[in-house]
Amino acid sequence: MRMLALFGIENNALSLVAGLLVLFLVALWLALAFYTYMDARRRIADPMLVGTAVVAALVFPFVGTVVYMIVRPPEYLEDVRERELEIQAAEARLSQLEGDVCPYCDFEVEKEFLRCPSCLRRLKEPCRTCAKPLDPRWKICPFCEAEVSSGQSRGRGRSPGRPAAPRSRSAGPGRSAAAPAPAAGATAGEGAQAGTSVSSPPAG
Repeated sequence: MRMLALFGIENNALSLVAGLLVLFLVALWLALAFYTYMDARRRIADPMLVGTAVVAALVFPFVGTVVYMIVRPPEYLEDVRERELEIQAAEARLSQLEGDVCPYCDFEVEKEFLRCPSCLRRLKEPCRTCAKPLDPRWKICPFCEAEVSSGQSRGRGRSPGRPAAPRSRSAGPGRSAAAPAPAAGATAGEGAQAGTSVSSPPAG
């Protein structure tokens, strides 16, 4: 009350009101400083900037908080993260709708492609029943409900090597068929020699 008496306030009622007003302003100042700290933590990721905002709110009562509210970021950090996740999810959905990328040459392909049109490598295996492209993780074809065997991809991987076996087998019979030809010629020569030997005695 003595401090209020210095300003010419000597009435007890007025001094009480002035004291309550000063107490209210101090409480408001501290509350604004605390608000600045809590709001800055939710909007600013840099701890140094958060500390600067709180110090400004304490050193400059009321003005520091007003300045902070003017220059603070417009969004919370949580909102920024949620928006980034939504953007990533939207980009993933667009990439799935537009197509995929070949894992070997990064060429744009579609889900229905069995081979890459650029590097000609196998991307998916077709269903043996409906010839639809199958995902390697599928255990059943969703188009014709046919079961996907685990050895289907292996069997198709061996298919390029199958023509080699018939070639080797076809070469065998050819050789065996060609072998009797000299025998036939030899028999013919032996017959001719026998004929000359038979006809030679009458000539003498």
